[in-house]
Amino acid sequence: MISSERLDQVVRIVERAGLTEQTVGALREAFAPIHFTYCRDEDVGEGVGVSAPVRTTPEFNLYLVDGQAACLRLTADPDAATGLVLAELDRGAP
Repeated sequence: MISSERLDQVVRIVERAGLTEQTVGALREAFAPIHFTYCRDEDVGEGVGVSAPVRTTPEFNLYLVDGQAACLRLTADPDAATGLVLAELDRGAP
């Protein structure tokens, strides 16, 4: 489970520090055992079963990951979430 307060805290940290490998590394260290993934938003994918981001900012989207089963999947259920995807938005897009 990842609380709404924790999601807000992660967003505030990334907004202040910027979305970089160093920031994600610091989040991994500070919020273990939550798993953090950093990628570009267009790499998240589309289609059936892909959840919408739980938080959006001008710089990135935040998705929940459920890792309780054999395979990882995106989820909209914070009670099932074991990790977060920080997906950087393309700033050059209209």
